[in-house]
Amino acid sequence: MSLILRALSVAALPALALPAHAAEPMDAAQFEAYVTGKTLTYSQGGQVFGIEEYLPGRKVRWQFTQDECQYGSWFQKEDLICFVYEYDSTEHCWTFWKEGDVLHALSVSDAPGAALSEVAQTTNGLACPGPDVGV
Repeated sequence: MSLILRALSVAALPALALPAHAAEPMDAAQFEAYVTGKTLTYSQGGQVFGIEEYLPGRKVRWQFTQDECQYGSWFQKEDLICFVYEYDSTEHCWTFWKEGDVLHALSVSDAPGAALSEVAQTTNGLACPGPDVGV
């Protein structure tokens, strides 16, 4: 693939990530105002996908159900909200938008229809067991 075509396809990703019927994507200020101080549970296809706690200073704790927590941070990159976690320096970028009272997220690497949807919200933090507890 030529460099120009590759650049055009990457540039089109944010526009393709948001379903046509969805609201406008959230920017960092809107996302931060909505999530900070909350712990949100996300589902995909009717199954719990994971839980993320949004801490002050754009810090997060992510937990796939029953798994150890991953600590990280988030930032805005163009029209996307991107996450980097302590054990993986790869950027995980998403488009977030609200429909009614529900937050939705679609990864730039997922096809439309594979969006995550907020299914629960609390101000309680995650219970994050450490890998070395009792050692």
